[in-house]
Amino acid sequence: QGELVESGGGLVQPGGSLRLSCAASGNIFSFYVMGWYRQAPGKQREMVATITSGGSLDYADSAKGRFTISRDSAKNTVYLQMNSLKPEDTAVYYCRARRIGGNYWGQGTQVTVSS
Repeated sequence: QGELVESGGGLVQPGGSLRLSCAASGNIFSFYVMGWYRQAPGKQREMVATITSGGSLDYADSAKGRFTISRDSAKNTVYLQMNSLKPEDTAVYYCRARRIGGNYWGQGTQVTVSS
């Protein structure tokens, strides 16, 4: 019911792009919000971008203008398009989904930005 599977991480050079995918096991509109979070070594997990069931978007200041969150309801998938990547974007990226009575996390996907 709440399984989330991320994919799309990898190694990319500074200035490059990646698209992360988060496939949910059920209807994504059963969650009132879904989003992407990241955790760099030695740092706390932080919000990157969220999308509500109504379509409202929110971004961390570090993501504004570079990252775009979107969804495909037919595929029950949420995406994070990341452009102009910087070394400081290096982290494990997690998908999160929340519904009444439930808070779900994916297993994470590593993004490494390095030359």
